[in-house]
Amino acid sequence: MTTEIDLAEILGRARAVLPEASAIAMRNFRAAVGSWEKGPGQIVTEADVAIDRLLHERLRRPGEAWLSEETADDRSRLTGRGCWVVDPIDGTRSFAEGKPEFSICIGYLVDQQPVMGIVANPATGETFEAVAGQGAFLNGQLLPRLAEGPIAQPRIAASRTEVRKRPLAWLAPDAVWTMLGSLALKLAFVAAGRFDAYVTLRRTNDWDIAAADVILREVGIRLAEPDGTQVRYDGEQPTHKGLVAAPAGLQRILLDRLAAAFPVR
Repeated sequence: MTTEIDLAEILGRARAVLPEASAIAMRNFRAAVGSWEKGPGQIVTEADVAIDRLLHERLRRPGEAWLSEETADDRSRLTGRGCWVVDPIDGTRSFAEGKPEFSICIGYLVDQQPVMGIVANPATGETFEAVAGQGAFLNGQLLPRLAEGPIAQPRIAASRTEVRKRPLAWLAPDAVWTMLGSLALKLAFVAAGRFDAYVTLRRTNDWDIAAADVILREVGIRLAEPDGTQVRYDGEQPTHKGLVAAPAGLQRILLDRLAAAFPVR
């Protein structure tokens, strides 16, 4: 699947531009950066736009498709093999509020499958990265594959906004729930073993998850939609109806409880 595409070169391009993108983020973090609403409850800042422009200029080559939260979808991704999937700042609200819970996400798809991903938090200096089949790393240190057995008191990450609007604790009453900003960062923390699961019933987009999905796969975690199907990318609409990320045993429990609460009719 990847023989015609040099993933080491793809990763090298992403690594090369990341310091400059991070510098833009940190110059604007906790500063009087301009922001505006692009939709109900959705904000964007000048930093989002500047980082998106930088990544587009430095990453994309002729013949490669592009999908980003801050760039109009030209739909070239529906016919090409290689596609960059980027979120210049995931967790923009946290970024704008001065919370160090945001990330720069750079992913790459080949034949609609995520094969390279970087999730970097410039505020903490942590960079998660993975290439398909080569393991996942945090600041250069290999992350171990995670055990698949049951977890007595799981640590589950969720969105502050979602928990305010839709309580999720019924899914796992014995769990310890933690609210955090960036979706991609929550997924990366699951891969690193800081949380045992991430759950959302909100709509998500390819750019929110593609980079982190590679990292999860490399530690043995399958990212599923609430109906249990594996996440698929590059659809006509690059959106998903929710996510459950957890080791197999815990994921099965959470998916079964969701199925019981929301049976297919």
